[in-house]
Amino acid sequence: MVTPDIVSDEDIAKPIIPDDLPDEQPTFKAYIEAKVYDKEGHLIQYHRQPMRSLTQYFLALMAIPILGTFQGGSINSAPSLLVNVLGLPSNVGSNANANISWDWAIQLGSGTQAFSSTLAGLAAPILNGTGAGQLLYGSLSVSYAGSAIYVSLQVTNATSNAISVTEIGLNGTIYIQYNNGSINTYSFLLSYDTFSTAISVPAYGMAVFQITLSFTG
Repeated sequence: MVTPDIVSDEDIAKPIIPDDLPDEQPTFKAYIEAKVYDKEGHLIQYHRQPMRSLTQYFLALMAIPILGTFQGGSINSAPSLLVNVLGLPSNVGSNANANISWDWAIQLGSGTQAFSSTLAGLAAPILNGTGAGQLLYGSLSVSYAGSAIYVSLQVTNATSNAISVTEIGLNGTIYIQYNNGSINTYSFLLSYDTFSTAISVPAYGMAVFQITLSFTG
């Protein structure tokens, strides 16, 4: 088991947005990091690049605490932000009560596609498993330290061939559990980036992918 390193703020190569004013630094930075190990556990590849492609779904989640989602007792429908952008139902219908929770995950892929703020998924997702072309996904680790959020995923290549990772996305999933026991899930892509250099996970090797979101001011 390899524990991903936490990279300090000084190690961030570039901000997610251009620094238009030379005397000012952006308050939001994000980057992607990949570390690849051979089957003996030796580090054989290290890569880091800025994350640049956040989607409208990420913006919608950021907007929720600002715009709010409260509706008065006489209104039996969800606000348009939840319905039109995140695709949640406008009301719970005959299920009078519901609980909402959400989770996120890192998805890896072997394809490429042009970025759009409305992308719903990767071009060629790499499935979770031990079959040909698949990677065995470990548990997602999410931690918060100071002003940064670290999202890390360890994957293992259980096949006899190297697997190339060319794209990465941060996925979000909202779960609505109704009082009758049924659960509906709604998934969306928070970010999408292609690697400037393909990440090759060798046969029987493993890799750690980390997405860091940093807020400063």
